[in-house]
Amino acid sequence: MKHFALIGNPVSGSFSPRLFQAAYGGRYAYDLLEEPSFEKAWERFLAGYDGINVTAPFKQEAFARADSLSADARLCGAVNLVLRTPEGKTLGYNTDVDGVVGAVQSCGAGVSEALIVGAGGAARAAIVAAGKLGCRVTVTNRTLSKAEALANLFGCEALPLEEIGRLSPDLIVFTLPGSAPVPEGLPFSDALVLEAEYKHPALAGVPCKTYVGGLEWLLWQGVAGYGLFTGEEPDIRQMSAFLRDLK
Repeated sequence: MKHFALIGNPVSGSFSPRLFQAAYGGRYAYDLLEEPSFEKAWERFLAGYDGINVTAPFKQEAFARADSLSADARLCGAVNLVLRTPEGKTLGYNTDVDGVVGAVQSCGAGVSEALIVGAGGAARAAIVAAGKLGCRVTVTNRTLSKAEALANLFGCEALPLEEIGRLSPDLIVFTLPGSAPVPEGLPFSDALVLEAEYKHPALAGVPCKTYVGGLEWLLWQGVAGYGLFTGEEPDIRQMSAFLRDLK
């Protein structure tokens, strides 16, 4: 039987095992491997698992260690899923991109102008996803230099927070952690707002066209990733039901 896991530190509160169980009715094993050392976590993966999800703080280290990378992983500079082939090779993917694309498309709304708030790993995935959705992308962040560095990397525009009020995006992807203050002046009113944070969301209830919480991002990331793991379509209905019960 195939065996999968999540590596990271910490991972003890992760929903992933229960979401994976919902996806396949418990037909596959899924463990949490909490290790302070990436090397130890990677050793445990190679010794006993067919695939792993990767969370903080190991995504960049997994990116560097994988034998080959998907196009999305290469663009994002981070890996959140690794498969081990029968020959022992490791294949790195980034399904955060799929999470954003799926969450937006599930709303049935067309988008063309995206504002990405933040400049970390989730923002990178959001930029790649917005490009796949056909959007013109602008990045903003509390530290402008970080937004500019990201914009230069992806060939899009960066704006300081005090200037974003002149934009009229139809998609805002908010990637700041729930503990961070929400910047003033974000042009929410006509936008589909997708928030990465799902345990402590900052924007639930914000006046906007449509609000999509981080659990939808998690759902569609899981749909893509679990399909890569098993080669089988996961049960989206059961996954959705499990996530609804968490709200």
